[in-house]
Amino acid sequence: MTVLVGIAGGSGSGKTTIASALSAHYPPEHLQIVPLDAYYADRSGMPPQELARVNYDHPEAFDQLLLLEHMSSLKAGQAVEQPLYDYTTHRRLPETRAVPPAPVVVLEGILVLAMEAVLPLLDLKLFVDTDADVRFLRRLRRDMAERGRSFDSVMLQYMETVRPMHRQFIEPTRREADLILPGEGDYGVVLEVLRAWIDRQLTAED
Repeated sequence: MTVLVGIAGGSGSGKTTIASALSAHYPPEHLQIVPLDAYYADRSGMPPQELARVNYDHPEAFDQLLLLEHMSSLKAGQAVEQPLYDYTTHRRLPETRAVPPAPVVVLEGILVLAMEAVLPLLDLKLFVDTDADVRFLRRLRRDMAERGRSFDSVMLQYMETVRPMHRQFIEPTRREADLILPGEGDYGVVLEVLRAWIDRQLTAED
């Protein structure tokens, strides 16, 4: 029986860092990571000027039907072909990533706990809580270094959509979480707690 773990929190809160540390600790046959960002809706035919106006921090920016289908399949022990998303062009790539079934699957992303259809499938719901200034600085550094964004474009997006969407859709999902994790520091205690829980799930499988 596959268990699904959801990790939510604001942009730059540390979700991906925690998920990556778990992935590095367990072999892929024991644990798989699925990023929510891979499920942004396919907008391949949309002109660039319209793509720039899309609110990527709103739940409707995601292909929730495909996400539900894939999470249900993984929960049932079936492999899926996860889409791949290009952040620089805001388009879904033609290639996919094969995600095999595993005893533990971690779904991580800003709005994981806001996906009402997926929420009942999650066996453990986590929210990473990080101060807003820390989240902004992390996002600024990431978007400029990895996604080719300018300072002005990052700032504009943060003020127009990221901050208001965080307040409207992300912050309220704290109440859905089974556990609220600190998003600063070296994550040592956080990872120790999560690994202990995952180890119990793996032992139960045996």
